[in-house]
Amino acid sequence: MISEVYDQSTFLMYSAVYQYYILKKTIKETADFLHVSNATVSRLLKKAKQQKFVRLEVDPQILHCMTLAEQLKKQYGLKEVLVAPVDETFEENAIEVKKHVALEGARYLQRITSDDDVIGLSWGGTMYYLIQYLNPCQKSNSKVITLHGSIAQCDPKLSVESLVHRAAMAFGGKSFSIYHSGLCKTAAEVQYLKQSESYQKLNHLFSEINISISGVGALYPENRSILSSIQYLNPREHAEINRIPAYCDLMLRFLDRNGRECKTSMQERTLSIELEQYKKIPNKIIVASHVDKQESVLALLKGKLVDILIIDQRLGEKLIKR
Repeated sequence: MISEVYDQSTFLMYSAVYQYYILKKTIKETADFLHVSNATVSRLLKKAKQQKFVRLEVDPQILHCMTLAEQLKKQYGLKEVLVAPVDETFEENAIEVKKHVALEGARYLQRITSDDDVIGLSWGGTMYYLIQYLNPCQKSNSKVITLHGSIAQCDPKLSVESLVHRAAMAFGGKSFSIYHSGLCKTAAEVQYLKQSESYQKLNHLFSEINISISGVGALYPENRSILSSIQYLNPREHAEINRIPAYCDLMLRFLDRNGRECKTSMQERTLSIELEQYKKIPNKIIVASHVDKQESVLALLKGKLVDILIIDQRLGEKLIKR
């Protein structure tokens, strides 16, 4: 009999909505105020939604990004996809978009990282911003290890040694780096370095990496990779990757349209984690922004080199069309 009376009392439903949604009271506080049970309050709130007295509205852009993320996740068989909305005020500002995506990457990395994780990290502009956004209050005692050798010509703030060190400080863990050029003069030099005791220790850590995070350099249809702007390659090597053509660079390795390593004169001279070893990492995070990266990201997806993809809205829209 009492429940029927409650069902007939429209004002009681309005009161429950006002107390819960407007005054921000809890279910119990609302129930005590109205002198009803918690279950009755829950039922009244549900009824208010059914009768559209209370309407749940989600910002169309946010809903669009969430839908994109689910579609990309399903389309490419990924563990997770994060699509950052692009505000009209900085849509044309590539740096602001990069920072926005890097922030999402930093927050995601810290959400999934726990004690004793081994994190593999690469260099680059996106990684530079991402590490700036790491919260030093969220300690995890993780190991952070470089995925490749150093790049002497790059801006010191972008160097992998610097990034790994700063990331380890943010996590409260230890850093491990390769203090040698990522591109050696000969393949024999690479083999010699790999036999050293210090590299053997790093190689052992490579096998323990359970999270990797990296950006990707765009080489096709236009060469926009930072590697090109810092004279990492000589003119002959540039011509070589253009002729193949290479679609992107990942951890200093040049990949074709299907995400396979290009057969170049640099392949055996590169001091970096082997691609097959990289594929075994269970959580491979790729962070990328701007539509110029669509061919590069697509190559990584084809090559099964991504588990978690963090991108901006416009890039997501391009990928879903592909």
